[in-house]
Amino acid sequence: MAQSSAIPPSNAEYGGDEISALVLDPGYSTTRAGFAGEDVPKSVVPSFYAIVPSDGSSKYLYGDNAVHNPLPQISVANPMAKDGTVEDWDTATNLWEYTITSRLTNPRPGNPLVKLDLKEPEMYDQMVTAENQEKPLEENPLLMTETGWNSGKGREKGIEIAMENWGCPAFWLARNGVCAAFAAGKASALVIDVGASSISITPVHDGLILRKGVVRSPLAGNFVSDQLRLLFSTSTPPVPLVPHYLVSSKTPVDAGAPAVATYRTFDPKIAPSLTFRRLQEERLLTEFKESVVQVWPRPGRLSEQNGLGGMNEEVVRAQPGRPFEMPDGWNQMFGAERYRAAEGIFDVKAAITGEGSPAPPQSQSLLASIKTSLGQVDVDIRPHLLSNVVVTGGASLMQGFTERLNHELMESFSGPRVRVSAPGNMYERKYASWIGGSILASLGTFHQMWISKKEYEEHGAGIVEKRCK
Repeated sequence: MAQSSAIPPSNAEYGGDEISALVLDPGYSTTRAGFAGEDVPKSVVPSFYAIVPSDGSSKYLYGDNAVHNPLPQISVANPMAKDGTVEDWDTATNLWEYTITSRLTNPRPGNPLVKLDLKEPEMYDQMVTAENQEKPLEENPLLMTETGWNSGKGREKGIEIAMENWGCPAFWLARNGVCAAFAAGKASALVIDVGASSISITPVHDGLILRKGVVRSPLAGNFVSDQLRLLFSTSTPPVPLVPHYLVSSKTPVDAGAPAVATYRTFDPKIAPSLTFRRLQEERLLTEFKESVVQVWPRPGRLSEQNGLGGMNEEVVRAQPGRPFEMPDGWNQMFGAERYRAAEGIFDVKAAITGEGSPAPPQSQSLLASIKTSLGQVDVDIRPHLLSNVVVTGGASLMQGFTERLNHELMESFSGPRVRVSAPGNMYERKYASWIGGSILASLGTFHQMWISKKEYEEHGAGIVEKRCK
């Protein structure tokens, strides 16, 4: 029997068999949601949403089908800032609710008159009132993840949405660095999360983040995409970047030959916007990163000499290339250039530059960010953190990334023992933060940690700052 959201369920029911806790893990690229205790999130939705003109106003659409369908005058936007915090709370709330209700729970009920022929106005008014009072998560405690640099106002807004908008009986806010450490089976770790918009370095000690040591760098997955755009545009001849939706048909051609394809055309008055095209290009670049891009894994930088007296770039050129075919049929073998796109993460001097795209500062390189983070924590726990380095995030799946990171850390920290832990399973790497939250919310000992609806009503949104450290 469903329990009223005004009365918090007993500890035995939090995340137990009777009431399943939900885990929500918002990110810049995707938003993940699922039930606590499961291995992977059942609902993974793009954080981008579509904006389509409708009867003089704008209609917002969510999900894969919405953001990748070239509807007339469609544009796309993102409620998240590039640092992983929320910019547009109203849209973020709707996006998160869609992520949960589309796959996990039932959405809010529709108009009750659709299936019933009601002639009594009073009965209609009562049903409309009952519908407005129903909230989508009245039976589900919610654990939500956040960045290590989320503001106090952002944290309070999170519990307000859960309690006021969704009617959750209980709530908890967990740092995604802590969750990623738990997913790796560690209470203390140096978590390196390589996402789409940023890399975050989070020192975790005994299940708590050391906030002074949290460092963020923008040299992540989208940075590699921007490097690829520069690489493609400066190649001779330039590499065409034509997304899937612009191609109607194609004819196979030899490697390096111009594409022979029929392209879709749109009336300029109703054509999809540039924001839509850029998102589709980003989708294509993600395919390229997953199948072609590599990180120089051996000791030393790509531009340096190796121990045999030759240049590392010469070693790369001697290796077999990797093929890739664009949606319009253009294809090529990519040799040494496939290493250049990601080199800027480790060596900013090797970053590809262009007009409006200067080289990033040295302080943003991955190794410099790690040194800055460790420099802000107690010297006694640094060796322990270095022996428990956890790598997570979708962009860390580039081939050679963890090997290169391990070499860089061992060269820079020769004294302490360095041990890098990176799950080989793609889902464990991409969804580590969600998986850690799933483990946390399903623990029997975690039941007493939840902030109940009653506590929220007594103390207000400020309780999240006191309880969720």
